[in-house]
Amino acid sequence: MNQAIIDAKKALVSEIAEKMKDAESTVVVEYRGLTVAEMTELRRNLRAEDVEFKVYKNAMTQRAVESIGADGLKEALTGPNALAFGKDAVAPARVLAKFAKKHEALVLKSGIVEGKVVDVETIQKLSTLPNKEGMISMFLGCLQSPIIKFACAVKAVAESKEGSAEAAE
Repeated sequence: MNQAIIDAKKALVSEIAEKMKDAESTVVVEYRGLTVAEMTELRRNLRAEDVEFKVYKNAMTQRAVESIGADGLKEALTGPNALAFGKDAVAPARVLAKFAKKHEALVLKSGIVEGKVVDVETIQKLSTLPNKEGMISMFLGCLQSPIIKFACAVKAVAESKEGSAEAAE
């Protein structure tokens, strides 16, 4: 084999491995049976959530998976696969699962979330979570809730004392 071809393949493997390492989550899907229009719609939905969606040869992806130590992902790399790389741990799973509900041809297979290989069930559970900003706002709401309840109780006590003081006069 030509040395230039070998170097190009090594560069591709290292590119895939780098993307997997840099992404908070990577989801593997099988897209067999989707039309071009459906793939375009899926790519548009993923791009809106800042998720990169690429199709690589399985052999190159398997080598990249070996190089980062995520060998559990190798068994999912059969058939026509695509990879979704997300900076948000939940975004790829959420967008792909929502699209898969409408289009049965898209099959969620496996993935890597924060460096750990996960199965389809975990990806499905992740898809029900809100994005990072949504989780932060929910957390802040939980933190503020006791303070708001305490403030309301103090206000109610103050109002009841004012009402009883006026009645006594």
